[in-house]
Amino acid sequence: MNPIKPSWPAPENVHVIVTTRHGGVSEAPYDTLNLGDHVGDQPSKVIANRQILQTLLPSEPFWLQQTHGIEVSTPTSRSEGSKNSIEADAAVSNMPYEVLVIMTADCLPVLFSSADGSVIGAAHAGWRGLWNGVLDNTVSEILKLDPHTRATDLMVWMGPAIGPESFEVGEDVVGRFAELGLHDLAKCFLPITHKPGKYLADIYQLARDRLKAMGINSIYGGEFCTVKDRERFFSYRRDGVTGRFASLIWIAK
Repeated sequence: MNPIKPSWPAPENVHVIVTTRHGGVSEAPYDTLNLGDHVGDQPSKVIANRQILQTLLPSEPFWLQQTHGIEVSTPTSRSEGSKNSIEADAAVSNMPYEVLVIMTADCLPVLFSSADGSVIGAAHAGWRGLWNGVLDNTVSEILKLDPHTRATDLMVWMGPAIGPESFEVGEDVVGRFAELGLHDLAKCFLPITHKPGKYLADIYQLARDRLKAMGINSIYGGEFCTVKDRERFFSYRRDGVTGRFASLIWIAK
């Protein structure tokens, strides 16, 4: 497997990799490195794929049961609950070698690091999560872990997601974000001329707007499209039945 490594000025002790659909053992339509255990793939294949991924990691990732919600897994909540059943759509850590992971197949993985590499975060941001505040909650939990860190000290990398030419939504979605008072609503939603009431949404711009509103200006990534890049990425909107790839981040000593 040949994972993607982001181009961003994170400290040397912060490591990030993003898997592609290559390097695993799953058969079509999950071919080949499907890491999702909830999409209909053979469990034995998913286990084997996760074992392949494990060779690149310092520890077993904290796999989340993602629900398009806004819950954030923290070191405290993980110590108090089951590490094998974490229902959340984001996670934060200030512990070396704790691997945070977000699985996607069109939704936006958002990875956070403080400037000094002392605290990290990862969020699963579909449009529902963005609207409900999953990024806000993630930043809030990051700042709780390190009282010396401010939102302005954070940097963000946005991983592979559905691109602005492929994400069609209706007026209901536009209306929900309009209620939030987005600064760049017109940049986020482009009307489709031959489809009244339909828009092309830019999930990367939606995330940028939310992050900037919190004082975060060091924002990187956002150049991918999971729908168009069939060679590298799974896409639920493109294929329906498909696998999931992973975005992972951890702190090394």
